[in-house]
Amino acid sequence: MQYIATFYSHFGAIRFKKETRGITSPRLMPVPRNLSSSCGTCVRFIGSDDWSIPEDMDEIEQIVKETAKGYEVIYKAAD
Repeated sequence: MQYIATFYSHFGAIRFKKETRGITSPRLMPVPRNLSSSCGTCVRFIGSDDWSIPEDMDEIEQIVKETAKGYEVIYKAAD
């Protein structure tokens, strides 16, 4: 399954790409405008069955799953 994670900072995107386990093909890319305009960088990745959101990653703004109809939010940081 394809996912996109957006972040509050570029540092968060780079850290997520390097430190998250259970994901494959992580790629830094510009954030699709209909998702966010925070830092402008996101990580697109393939999640395995056992991947999970790191608990200490407070830089994550949201994580969405790509579907045929668009994006489905699976995680959104508390405001």
